[in-house]
Amino acid sequence: MESRKVGILGGGQLGRMVQEAASRLNISLTILDEPSDSPAKQVNALQTHFQGSFKDPAKIKELAATVDVITVEIEHVDTAVLKELEATGKAIHPTPATISLIQDKFLQKQHLAKFHIPLADSLDCPDQEAIENAGREFGYPFMLKAKTMAYDGKGNYVVKSAEDLKDARSKLAPGVPLYAERWAKFDRELAVMVVRSVTGEVRSYPVVETVHKNSICHLVFAPAQVGRGLTGTSDQTFSHSIQERARKVAENAITSLSGAGVFGVEMFLMQDGGILLNEIAPRPHNSGHYTIEACHTSQYENHLRAILGLPLGSTAMKVQASGMLNILGAGDKTYEACELAYSIPGTTIHLYGKKECKAGRKMGHITVVGDSMQEVHERLLPMVKAMDPQDSSPYNLDPLVSIVMGSDSDLKVMEAAAQILTKMSVPFELSLVSAHRTPERMYHFGRMADKRGVKVIIAGAGGAAHLPGMVAALTPLPVIGVPVRGSTLDGVDSLHSIVQMPRGVPVATVAINNSTNAALLAVRMLGSFIPSYLDKMAKYQDSMEKEVLAKIDTLDRVGWEKYEYIKH
Repeated sequence: MESRKVGILGGGQLGRMVQEAASRLNISLTILDEPSDSPAKQVNALQTHFQGSFKDPAKIKELAATVDVITVEIEHVDTAVLKELEATGKAIHPTPATISLIQDKFLQKQHLAKFHIPLADSLDCPDQEAIENAGREFGYPFMLKAKTMAYDGKGNYVVKSAEDLKDARSKLAPGVPLYAERWAKFDRELAVMVVRSVTGEVRSYPVVETVHKNSICHLVFAPAQVGRGLTGTSDQTFSHSIQERARKVAENAITSLSGAGVFGVEMFLMQDGGILLNEIAPRPHNSGHYTIEACHTSQYENHLRAILGLPLGSTAMKVQASGMLNILGAGDKTYEACELAYSIPGTTIHLYGKKECKAGRKMGHITVVGDSMQEVHERLLPMVKAMDPQDSSPYNLDPLVSIVMGSDSDLKVMEAAAQILTKMSVPFELSLVSAHRTPERMYHFGRMADKRGVKVIIAGAGGAAHLPGMVAALTPLPVIGVPVRGSTLDGVDSLHSIVQMPRGVPVATVAINNSTNAALLAVRMLGSFIPSYLDKMAKYQDSMEKEVLAKIDTLDRVGWEKYEYIKH
């Protein structure tokens, strides 16, 4: 179908996965890398590849003479020769200008600042005096970073106090230009893969959470679990979810660059809910490995589609949740997680075919998919512990159910729902949202609930009981109303208010004060698309049956007269 030939600079694991995607589409991919058996070359050994450094201008020109489009799997290439080739009409994506800009992290930040991309403050540090000035300007700690040839934490040094200034320069590679960056007090790290076609079309993948260990990506969770907390602290947080804002920042950043392909955008989620862009990779990225199993179109296939001008594939997830675990060189323990993965449902092992297993070297990864993020966590955990029994990486969960009530006096009724959800291991949140006293909070809660990953809302209210209906008018999610007994009318007024909703605004309801049934109904709703909750519901029903049968047995044995005595 596609006759144009693609050449790629670099034949590591990223190139390997690009090659796998190219093979499925019958796209000719020629690799330039020094090893004759590099990870990418192993996948298509019948193809004639080039042996040599992807930084060698002569070898790059040789490759260019045999292909129609050149791309990269690593940004540390010779951009001067790429610019020379581009001037002759050779298609190169991303453009040499973009690769060159991204090679220098400080220039990258200066460029992004011109387009109002949110960033941590930074200062050029050409000498010791400038480093000391950064301490005065930013305070301590601050980050001292190499402008070039920095990756996986290499090229970064934390200046913790004025006492560190003297030796700060010596902690980084000699001769490498430096810059300083204000310390970012982030809550967690996020990433977004963005694909941009030669046609100008831009699409982004779901926001993921990345967990780093020793400055190397350790775990990736997709989608990022950043929906906990009913509302934020600013109008911006009210108006757009963290996922929406992160994707917008990433897309705006990539739109400011030239050329096509997939870009990895790393970001910080700040403690106040703000987003700061950290850095960009002009190529497929570790944080996007999950897309092979979890998305309709992987980042690797979309990279090829983008640079060839083919229609972009869907970036949406085709599973509820996914996680990725990097397999790093660790001597005899390197592949213990992989051995476990064979017996864990939903796992896919990717080994890169690297001959030498150095400590900390990326040797492969394992992708896990599941019907919920909780299931993904449960499947990942034994593999993570196999690599390091002391691993304490965070496992965040977005609430699937939101319990809200108009007053704290309703808590005595609503806590039964919380107990059921806890028993069923359903992630949930519980808070106050008053339809009458906090109307703005109620409005934003209703509008944002589905965007935060909530699937079912349980709303308790007494008296006029407007909360369930008002929330139902604002959200597409199912709402279960719990009528709370008040000081007058015994809760009948609340029940009538909830059930008498106008046509088109449905609210389910339960008996007065019966938040237990509301929670059980929520679990059944979740079970319609998350089988594990259906199983838990069935076990709950079995336990109720056994409880009643035990009472029947007791009644038969002791007789009704003694049974009443035992019961009380």
